[in-house]
Amino acid sequence: MPELSPIFLAVLTGFVAGMLLSMPVGPVNLTIINEGARKGFFWAALIGLGAASMETIYCFIAFTGFSSLFGSPIVKASMEVFSFAFFLFLGIRFLTVKTIKPQTTIGVAAEKIGSRLDQKFHPHSAFMIGFIRVFGNFGVLLFWIGLAAYLMSHQAFFTNQEFVADNLRAKVACVVGVWFGANLIFCLLSFGVSRGKGQFNESTLWRMQVISGICLLAIGIFDGIHIGWQLARHRM
Repeated sequence: MPELSPIFLAVLTGFVAGMLLSMPVGPVNLTIINEGARKGFFWAALIGLGAASMETIYCFIAFTGFSSLFGSPIVKASMEVFSFAFFLFLGIRFLTVKTIKPQTTIGVAAEKIGSRLDQKFHPHSAFMIGFIRVFGNFGVLLFWIGLAAYLMSHQAFFTNQEFVADNLRAKVACVVGVWFGANLIFCLLSFGVSRGKGQFNESTLWRMQVISGICLLAIGIFDGIHIGWQLARHRM
């Protein structure tokens, strides 16, 4: 098949990543559900816009600051094994969660930090509510550090180039894709909540998380098959 442009591939990768990572249950999704049911689509969509903006800032920091730590071949190989286990863990975790409340220590801590930041800054605009919610969740930054290293060290499916090339243009393109992908999910969620007029079923959010879990689990399985194929090829 013809080779994709590195910039287009980076934008597409970021778009899909932004969508998948915005589906699982978190403080932003719950805030959009609660606020959107009371104040309508535009208010909820602005909350999502603020959250997506802060998430892209964390994403940009990860790509431009910490991803260079994974440049050596040894660390790169270790990252492949880690990412295989990491995606399997996340996929299984998302599929087995039966409640929309935070289950992990990081999730509970993020809720506490977010509440403290709300009390300290008293955000009055919908945009700042979403922005502060993600700002207080440092787990988002940690996740993007690992994901940035994965995307820059793994070849995209059916190509011979990395998901995100190790140059500034590709990194910025990926960050832009993340912004659009995250905003798409938050806008769809906001629309669903506002159309439901307060009767939005939160089980829909759980279904979104299941879809995200299936996709992450599939990536982990594919990654494991790829690692096994590489080991078999080196032994031949």
